[in-house]
Amino acid sequence: MEKHLIKKSKFLSLVLRHKPEAIGLKLDEAGWVSVNELVKACSENKFELTMSELREIVETNDKKRFAFSDDGKQIRASQGHSIDVELGYSPAIAPDKLFHGTATRFIGSIFGKGLIKGNRHHVHLSADIETAVKVGQRHGIPAVLEIDSARMQTDGFLFYVSENGVWLTDHVPVEYISLKT
Repeated sequence: MEKHLIKKSKFLSLVLRHKPEAIGLKLDEAGWVSVNELVKACSENKFELTMSELREIVETNDKKRFAFSDDGKQIRASQGHSIDVELGYSPAIAPDKLFHGTATRFIGSIFGKGLIKGNRHHVHLSADIETAVKVGQRHGIPAVLEIDSARMQTDGFLFYVSENGVWLTDHVPVEYISLKT
């Protein structure tokens, strides 16, 4: 993705996941907003965004952070919200093992408390080690945690999968986590 589109993608993450009010937007209960309202609000706040740029960001974002509604008239972030939205994901059967990428400096805390969602709606997990490494690298020296999702499901924990393939759960207690070497 081109540099100017990366900047616009990061701005969209801010307004569609965390601070829609920063440009005068109001998301509906499921996190959707009119595409036309978004483009207009961006323009009114001196952040020019064309419809073609928006389409390119949604279609080419390697993490598929954003999704258009079926009719293409609305847009939302796929997950990672710190604001109150109900994404409407149904429980799904997760693979037996899932992975979480983090920085090595957080390992002690994680093995003390487990994986907690903090100010987000869910803990984010990936189905493959490579994705977890990339996530961990964003925060420092990467570490990959293996999650025994099969045992968690047997014990009654629920998992969801977002439109972009990120696995979500409310909490991962320590007893289901091991350090992948």
